[in-house]
Amino acid sequence: MVIQRFSIDIGEQVLADLRARIRATRWPDQVPGIGWEQGVELDYLREFLGYWADDFDWPAAQQELNRLSHFTSDGVHFVHQRAAGGNGIPLILTHGWPSSFLEYLPMLPLLSSFDVVIPSLPGYGFSPRPQRTGINYRVVATRWHQLMRELGYPRYGAGGGDFGAGVATFMALDDPSSVIGIHLTNLELSLDEGPLSEVERIYLAENQAWNDVERGYSSIQSTKPQTVGYGLNDSPAGLAAWLLEKWNSWTDTTPSRDFLCTMLTIYWATQTITSSLRDYWDNRWHAVQPSYVSVPTAFGIFAHETVAEGEPPREFAERLYNVQR
Repeated sequence: MVIQRFSIDIGEQVLADLRARIRATRWPDQVPGIGWEQGVELDYLREFLGYWADDFDWPAAQQELNRLSHFTSDGVHFVHQRAAGGNGIPLILTHGWPSSFLEYLPMLPLLSSFDVVIPSLPGYGFSPRPQRTGINYRVVATRWHQLMRELGYPRYGAGGGDFGAGVATFMALDDPSSVIGIHLTNLELSLDEGPLSEVERIYLAENQAWNDVERGYSSIQSTKPQTVGYGLNDSPAGLAAWLLEKWNSWTDTTPSRDFLCTMLTIYWATQTITSSLRDYWDNRWHAVQPSYVSVPTAFGIFAHETVAEGEPPREFAERLYNVQR
């Protein structure tokens, strides 16, 4: 496989079509005073789309992104930052949904002593849209091992959140001798076999309560992603509403409009929203079951975590992982 330089280049014709579609949005009504209770608030989305169409500067965002070192390997897109002083510990970081490689870019200055690789998952952004089903955690983990070896790294760390946590887990499971350690920001996979402690039962009950009001998107994306994709691929308003609702409800501080517009523009221009939804289908209907991960594992448990699966009690995480911190 050949590693090639890559430059982001989204043309004006695509951007002009995007702006025209935003301005032609046919808006629904909203129950007065209901806010975000039934989804994205109407006035918020109107204002956001106005900014996306009229004020957001994609050429400036693109120029800034192209300051980084982008590459492709057999089509897979990734950013590669080598350690400032050389001899950095290799580290591959994998995003999830509804995100992209952009999520990890603010961390690059903090990781200047590492050789950092940030790929775009298959079917996201500038990575190719898979032409078959079954692209699950294990398939991606295998491809990431290949990528790191192509870059000349025999051993490396792996980190991720959401789907990225699942990928990092299977990197550690399938080739533990190559993985120094893994760092996860949520418990994407778990083993709940055997008696549960009271703390674990409370955690799972909290998870279920969150699922009851927040997990509807996963049900449709893991069963009929193609149906949803027609609307999201054709309508900037639909795309923005589907993704922004998650960025609002899953974060304690909503990211900047420029960050969100950059992410949305990449999804729109590459037409990868439908293929990104298929992650849920592939990991449900081509599921792979984890076993105990012996590779040293660390979890990032953050203040104001709003997604229940991100706050597992240590004893529950230790059912699956060799938790060191």
